[in-house]
Amino acid sequence: MTVEQPPWWTRAVVYQVYPRSFQDSDGDGVGDLGGILQRIDHLADLGVDVVWLSPVYPSPQADNGYDISDYQGIDPLFGTLEQFDELVAALHARGIKLLVDLVVNHTSDEHPWFVESRSSKDSPKRDWYWWRPPREGMAAGQPGAEPTNWHSHFSGSTWQYDEASGEYYLHLFAWKQPDLNWENPEVRRAVYAMMRWWLDRGVDGFRMDVINMISKDVGPDGRLHDGPQLPGLPYGDGTPYFYNGPRIHEYLQEMHREVFAGHPEQLLLVGEMPGVTPEQARLYTDPARAEVDMVFQFEHVQLDYDGDKWHPRPLRMRDLKASFGRWQAGLADVGWNSLYWDNHDQPRAVSRFGDDSPRYRRDSATCLATLLHLHRGTPYVYQGEEIGMANFPFTALEQFRDVESLNHHVQAVAHGADPAEVLGAMRQSSRDNARTPVQWDASPDAGFTTGTPWIAVNPDAAEWNAAAQREDPTSVFAHHRRLIALRHEDPVVATGDFTMLLPDHDDVYAFTRSLDGDTLLVVCNLGPTPQPLAVLLPEAVGAGVVLGNLPEDDPAVLRPWEARVLRPVR
Repeated sequence: MTVEQPPWWTRAVVYQVYPRSFQDSDGDGVGDLGGILQRIDHLADLGVDVVWLSPVYPSPQADNGYDISDYQGIDPLFGTLEQFDELVAALHARGIKLLVDLVVNHTSDEHPWFVESRSSKDSPKRDWYWWRPPREGMAAGQPGAEPTNWHSHFSGSTWQYDEASGEYYLHLFAWKQPDLNWENPEVRRAVYAMMRWWLDRGVDGFRMDVINMISKDVGPDGRLHDGPQLPGLPYGDGTPYFYNGPRIHEYLQEMHREVFAGHPEQLLLVGEMPGVTPEQARLYTDPARAEVDMVFQFEHVQLDYDGDKWHPRPLRMRDLKASFGRWQAGLADVGWNSLYWDNHDQPRAVSRFGDDSPRYRRDSATCLATLLHLHRGTPYVYQGEEIGMANFPFTALEQFRDVESLNHHVQAVAHGADPAEVLGAMRQSSRDNARTPVQWDASPDAGFTTGTPWIAVNPDAAEWNAAAQREDPTSVFAHHRRLIALRHEDPVVATGDFTMLLPDHDDVYAFTRSLDGDTLLVVCNLGPTPQPLAVLLPEAVGAGVVLGNLPEDDPAVLRPWEARVLRPVR
């Protein structure tokens, strides 16, 4: 990236659509491509530059589409390839690019590649996946005979026993999501050909799901390694052997050469990379290395729990500042940040990091948005975030749909946990909080469907919906529009330097953005107590207000959940 010609995505904002929950057009209770086409004007009105589309490929839906059974098609649940082409054209007509979600660490067990791989030990595709015999000295199928002790991201072992062949296959996620063997060059060639096919259909890039897991640390004899024992579980932590593996940079550089090099358009490649550090992200996103353009990292969304997401704790603001500050500094001169609070895997930000009480919900939602969008990096808005959607008030296990949450409940209760406590943690941390239908209006089921929604609509939809906010200049939606416009219009927001202020303050998050002698001062009160801004940052009091989330009042006091973007007097 050069200062003279920064890439287009530095001034862009991405909007994630989770199709299953966005808009249903045919009354079956599941969102679809036809529904997205119906709501494109909402995206254009918001002002976003890119739509990131979660998977719509054919899939058994064991993990809501992140288990792909055909890379070159559209699941009938979501529509047709013709509708997909129509969506590409409709977005492009409004100046919006399309980023498609792509999962190539694993496929569905119903993908023809895996069906063939499973058919025989002598199958030409056997080595397209990670097949291994039982642990030496143990009989196949008995407890502990799995080739390694790795714990799955979705609970239990990462190995599934195949009785027909007497071997196990690797799945880092659900058992219906077998991992592809990227050590096999035939696998890589097939993936690259498929990616080129989608680019030929007009997509503008990819968001690569858990892409830093494709390289496994495999020994010369083909063995994978046991991980350190996890406390309280019969499994080990395998992440040292499949996060950021030994050939990951080689694979990504090869992908770039085979798929993107020489393409006439400046495409966007985003890598979702759990466990990545700022130092590693510099390598992944250094333009000179030609790997990915930005990474999705998880450090800041792991600060409010102990050990795992099912043991939540209050977020300490100084921890958030330290994390964000480390990433801003780490990628200041090389590489690029992704900025997000919400996505399809995270609880709603206004409930998690803000205050979703009636008194502060609007203010905290807009305060959090201001903080995020004014950082250096590309902001991501997850569907519903722009209208302040909150967590669902789950009261019973039957209300949940997420495979990760349901598997956790089974495992935790089996190990003696109190079912009520397990349910309480799920209520706060389940991915289903992000997956309730978008609240379009106050009609039954929030205008999402004329049928029965696949997961219940949040009961607060009568008050919190897009129709109620669209013409309200004080709404969460209106504030997001202003933030997006500011990034488009002001170069300092897009590419200015970042400097953290007040790193140890427990409630006020403050920083500056500077470019070519121009400076913006951003101050956010992330709490319910008024803060003496005149004492904390005297230079803020006489500064001009560029953007605020509350009506102007006392410039010396920062009200609860107030955010101001200021231009200090020179």
